[in-house]
Amino acid sequence: MRLLPREEKFYHLFLKQVEIISEATRLLLEGLRGGNARLAGVATEINVLEHRGDEVIHELFTRLNQTFITPIDPEDIHNLSSALDNVLDGIEDTAHRLVSYKIDPIPATMIKLSEIVASCGKALKMAFEALEKNGPIMEHCIEINRLENEADLIGRSAVVELFDKETNPITLIKLKEVYEFFEATIDSCEDVADVLQNVVVKNS
Repeated sequence: MRLLPREEKFYHLFLKQVEIISEATRLLLEGLRGGNARLAGVATEINVLEHRGDEVIHELFTRLNQTFITPIDPEDIHNLSSALDNVLDGIEDTAHRLVSYKIDPIPATMIKLSEIVASCGKALKMAFEALEKNGPIMEHCIEINRLENEADLIGRSAVVELFDKETNPITLIKLKEVYEFFEATIDSCEDVADVLQNVVVKNS
C-alpha cells in the first residue's frame, strides 16, 4: 500500500520541509566548525530558512483545510508537519543562542552534537523519501532513535564535566543552556520519527 501517492501535494510539502531542515543542519555544523567568525552569518541564513519553513507549513495547513480526502489521516498530516516545524525552530534557536552567548572556544562536544543533528536531518530526509516510494521508513526512524540515545549520553557527560570543571558561573549557565537546546532539537527529530512510525502502523 502506498501511504502517500506520488501525485499527492502533501508529500511534496513534507519534502520541502525536510530539505529546509537538512540545509539548516548543514549550516549549523558549518558555523560551529568555523567558530564565532562564521556563526553570525550562519545564524542569519538559518533564520531565513526558518521563515521559508513557516511559509511551507502555512501552505500545507491551508491545503489541508481545503482537502476533503487526504492520503492519510488529516491529524497525522498536521502532526508530522508540526513536528518538522519544531525541528527547524530548534535549529534556529540553537544558532541564535550560540551567537548571542559568544561562546569561545566552542566545545568539541557541541560540534559532535551538531554532527548528530545533521545526521538526524539526513535520516529524516531519507524517511520522507521512503514514505513517497513506499520504502523502508522504519529503518530511518530506528536510526533517529539511535542518534537521540547517543546524543543523550554525550550531552549528559558534557553537563557533568561542565559542573566539575567550569568555575565561571555565567559561562556554566550559557554552556548548559546551549546543550539543552541541542537536546531539545534532537528530541524534536525523534518526535517526527515517532509520528512516522505511528503513520506506518495505522496504514499497514
